[in-house]
Amino acid sequence: MTLGILFVSVIFMVLGMVVQYRLKSKFEKYSQVPTSSGMSGAEIAQKMLHDNGIYDVKITSVEGKLTDHYNPIDKTVNLSADVYAGRSVSAAAVAAHECGHAVQHATAYSMLMLRSRMVPVVQISSTLSQWIIIAGLGILGFGGGNSTLLLIGIVLFAVTTLFTIVTLPVEFDASARALRWLQSANITTSPEYQDAKDALKWAALTYVVAALASIAMLVQYIMIFLGRSRDD
Repeated sequence: MTLGILFVSVIFMVLGMVVQYRLKSKFEKYSQVPTSSGMSGAEIAQKMLHDNGIYDVKITSVEGKLTDHYNPIDKTVNLSADVYAGRSVSAAAVAAHECGHAVQHATAYSMLMLRSRMVPVVQISSTLSQWIIIAGLGILGFGGGNSTLLLIGIVLFAVTTLFTIVTLPVEFDASARALRWLQSANITTSPEYQDAKDALKWAALTYVVAALASIAMLVQYIMIFLGRSRDD
């Protein structure tokens, strides 16, 4: 069964690498396509926030590529330098998407609220689950393993898996809000809108792969546990 875990891990690792490569290539492609509005990512973010009646969220520039994120704790939309200053379709799509999360926060979008409440627990479960599962499987030299430890690890891993599932509607909804606003605010033309939609689609796929990988691993762990329970 441990070979099954290894196989699943390799399959989804390769799939994740493919999606990440496509994502980077798409964003690189659309970063060369200027928007007809000529607005920078920071300007687009500011306008989307104001159009949604949000004035208490700060827009900042952060280092790295594809490091863009919204922080609900300090209410900041953090844009990578290329997005913050960029005047491309990629910059517009990313800036609007992150502001989509800010709008979710301002309107108390239920799935975002659930996801935020899960964060402290997930930080603990994601740190401990793999080590406890490894010990439960006996990989660290615990003889034939320990079913109780394995079950505890599975429960902790299930929390992490649930988090990846809850993340999906949060990301899809943020992209949907972004795209509706880009169109209604006339930030993008019809062809630019389609490019932005394509870019955000590939960004969303990274979360889909992560969720599927976590579900597949959870199923593997449960099958191992059930197999050992029958043998006991």
